[in-house]
Amino acid sequence: MQIKSAEYVISSALVTQCPTTNLPEYAFIGRSNVGKSSLINMLTGKSKLAKTSATPGKTMLINHFIINKNWFLVDLPGYGFAKRSKVAQKKLEQMITSYILQREQMTNLFLLVDVRHEPQKIDLEFIEWLGESGVPFSLVFTKADKLSKGKLAANVQVYLNRLSEQWEELPPYFVTSAETQQGRDELLDYIQRINEGDIL
Repeated sequence: MQIKSAEYVISSALVTQCPTTNLPEYAFIGRSNVGKSSLINMLTGKSKLAKTSATPGKTMLINHFIINKNWFLVDLPGYGFAKRSKVAQKKLEQMITSYILQREQMTNLFLLVDVRHEPQKIDLEFIEWLGESGVPFSLVFTKADKLSKGKLAANVQVYLNRLSEQWEELPPYFVTSAETQQGRDELLDYIQRINEGDIL
């Protein structure tokens, strides 16, 4: 898929404020500092589309970007950022949950995981919840350029083995790097195939 246009549309604090269209939406989520904004910018070819920050937990709203005028890329707030107050954390969780479970246009959720780390409890619990809720999702391993090829393959395998303990069928997964653009074509082609009805 060629990205011909990528434009910011709206930031919403509530799912009811999201755009009223029937276009498919592909949402990106992950723990704070997983490299979500960098990945979104890499995928769209626009270095400043999503705001990157050295401080984790900057995305506090549901951000919609229209891609090629025919689908939305949605940047969801990161989860698990400890420095927020309990009230703020709860509010964010409710926002994320309501979007994922109530938004009919949400076609696929891309869950980002930092490939440098072993499987984290918070991610595994989130994956389990997605499965129980029947949410279509894919795994996106980020920061692949930070590891050697051997270590990268080993870490991905550890993650898949861990998921295999609970899942009969593993979700689709992609190995990406915002620095080298690794995984860009595969991820965009996957979205295109869903849009064209090749993948249900």
